[in-house]
This record gives sequence, C-alpha cells and structure tokens, in this order.
Amino acid sequence: MMTVRPFAAFIAFLAALVSAPALAQTPLRVDVTEGHLDPLSIAITDFVSAAGADGREAEIGSEISRVVTSNLATSGLFDPVDSAAFIEEIEDIDLRPRFGDWRVIDASALLVGRVQLDDANRMVIAFRLWDTATEQQLLGLQFVSSPDNWRRIAHKVSDAVYERLTGESGYFDTRIVYVSEGVGPDGEPVRRLAAMDQDGANPSFLTDRGYMALLPNYSPSAQQITYVSFRDGQATSYLYDLETGRQEALFDNGGTGGQSLSARFHPNGRELVVSAERRGGHDIFQFDLRQRTLRQLTTHPSDDVEPSYSPGGRQVVFSSSRSGQSQLYVMNADGTDPVRISFGEGRYTTPVWSPRGDLIAFTKQHQGRFMLGVIDANGSGEERILYDGYFVDTPAWSPNGRVILFTRGDASPTGTDYSIWSVDLSGFNLRRLPTQGAASDPAWSPLID
Repeated sequence: MMTVRPFAAFIAFLAALVSAPALAQTPLRVDVTEGHLDPLSIAITDFVSAAGADGREAEIGSEISRVVTSNLATSGLFDPVDSAAFIEEIEDIDLRPRFGDWRVIDASALLVGRVQLDDANRMVIAFRLWDTATEQQLLGLQFVSSPDNWRRIAHKVSDAVYERLTGESGYFDTRIVYVSEGVGPDGEPVRRLAAMDQDGANPSFLTDRGYMALLPNYSPSAQQITYVSFRDGQATSYLYDLETGRQEALFDNGGTGGQSLSARFHPNGRELVVSAERRGGHDIFQFDLRQRTLRQLTTHPSDDVEPSYSPGGRQVVFSSSRSGQSQLYVMNADGTDPVRISFGEGRYTTPVWSPRGDLIAFTKQHQGRFMLGVIDANGSGEERILYDGYFVDTPAWSPNGRVILFTRGDASPTGTDYSIWSVDLSGFNLRRLPTQGAASDPAWSPLID
C-alpha cells in the first residue's frame, strides 16, 4: 500500500515557505521539442533523516537519491551535478536552501528530500523541487509506504520531477517483460519470459525452460501479458495472468486452422487483435476475452500480420505483403478501409502505435541492413530512421511515447548476440538495458498504479 499527498497537507509550517507558483510563472522547463536536447542541470542531494534516527533511514535516503539520479540521467533530458561539487549540506528540507551555493555550481534545479520511519514501521518520504534561479519551490510531495517499497517510491519521485520539468508524464515506475535468450544442456536455444524494472532492477523469470516463449505484450492494466509459445507444436498465442500465474491459450487454433501470432490488447483491456493462420495464410482477427469469440477482420489472400491498436482503439496498424513485399497499412478497428502508409524501399515490419497516437514505430530491412524508424500515423510526412544496424526488431514504446525499446543483434564469432536497447525520438541517447545475459523482444508496461 502506498499513498501520495501534497507535502503541504503534512507539514504544518509549510505556509512560511514560498508556495509553488503557477506554471506560467516558472520558466524552468526542459525543452523536449529540440532535435538535439540540451540536458537540464539538476542537483539531487541524499534524502536526509531526522536527527537521532538510526542508520536505516540514512541508508534508504542515499539509495533513493542514487536511483532518482540514475533515472533522470538515463532519460537524456537531465544532467545531474556531481555531488562532490555541492557546497551546502542539506540537513533540514523545511529550511530554504542557500540558492547562491547551488547557482555557483550551475545547478538549475535542486531536489531535496527526507526519509522517516514512524512507530508503525511506515516509511514517510517527502521531497521538494526548487528552481535555483527564481528561488521558487516547483513541487512538494509526500509518499507513505512500507520501507521495503523504497525503490518504487524512488521511481515515483523521478516521475514527479520529470513531469514537473518537462510537462510530460514520466516512465520510471514501470516494468519491462522480455525474452531471456540462452542455450540448454543439449545446445538447443532456450527462450524464457523474464521481467524487470525499467532500470534493470528486480529481474525474475516468468516461464521455465520446458517450452519456448516469444513476443510478449502487456495489457493496459499491466496485470496480464500475451506471448507466443510452441508448447503445442505450433506457434500459439497465450494469456498470462501475472497476479495468479495462470496461463492459457487464447483460443483453439483448430478454429482458425493453424498458428496464431502477435496478440495485442485493445486499450479497454477486454479485447485483443491477433494474427492467425487460416487456409494457409495469415489474417487479422479480433478476440473478445469475455465472450471468447473470434471475429475475422481481414480476408486478403496475402499475409496480414503484426497488428497493433491505436491509443483510442479505433484503428489498427498492421504489416502486409499485399503490395508484393511487406508494407504498413492502417484500417478501422472493424477491418474496413485499409490504407497503405509506407512507400519506401525495403520490407516494413513490426509496426507499433505510439501511446500519443501521432506516430507508428516500425523496423525495415533494405540492402542487408535493418533500421528502426517512426512514421506519421496518417502516412503524411517522411519516415525518420532512429537507428541503423546489423539486426533490429520488436520496437516497444515507453508509456509517454518519448522512448523506444528494441531488439538489437550484433554479429559475433558464434552467430548473433541479442540485447535490448533504447533510443529517444530525436534519435539520440542510445542506451543498452542491463539484462542478465542475452535478451530480446521487449514490452514496456504502462505506469504502475
């Protein structure tokens, strides 16, 4: 259980401090519209503990500061100031900082916080975000939770700071499910579903070595995932309830005549769109989770695969070979009015609609190279290539539509080494995610409640 409230509701003498000004009165803001971003400098102090507290509070405070610093730095939008440069030592976050000490080390923003453990062993974490130029408080919040939940609170603090300074929602309090790549005792490849926090912490396996699992996707609630398994001898879409551990095939493949692939949730969480094989070719179907009914949406002789809903659920993007080679198409959610939106050279695959609704991510193969790009959802404008490499596959959006995860393959003496990378919409801030061993097929959860 975790609660979050405005800091003012808990600090009786907050009125003596400068209140947070209206948005129009606070010029400090990260400009996220520029192609090459200029990170905002921010000082993040260790979250302090009350006088006389035991070392546990100080340890938690230091760890929270470390996680927040890492989150903001890896976003590419912030440049945390080295703590060795700090002049003022923050001991009480309810006193106004000496802003001149922070301006002289070029800190545009200052984040200070406090950790307290009460008699009921509840952890109370409060923080303030300051604009050092205007000497105004931009944000003050307090979280109440159990001490073992400190990492999630650190992510929530990061999200709050990110949103206040960029105007966009954050993406730090999220999970990533992916395929852990390995080799079994017999030398055969092993592909298991695994999950971790977005920064690589708290990794765990979701499936065992008994069967191969691929292509996971999250539900809007982040409580379920779909994935593809070969446990019944052919590719079959499965539903996995992360709370109960229950796994089941979405529907009887015999009803469609073959394999089923690439199931993705509708934004309402009650329906799925999936590519399934019927009469030797793949078409796109809508599956109702409550009624367990399957409705065919496409009937073209060519393969229609890899469907993805728009954020509002009114349209579906998919890839199809109906033009001779794989290209991207958008149709209404009922299967009507399919329109081609990609016209470049090469094979376009793995389309995924941005949570913002304006862009569609895709991968493309042309002249022996693989590319990750985005294209306007309505097909207007030119595509933008964000990464070009030896192998690229399975893009996945952050919940705020700012960052894209993807599978990257690099040539090695033993074949191809797979790993998960991220890149932002500017094509900069290319980073490898910390996974335990080789990894592929990432899926990013929504923000966790």
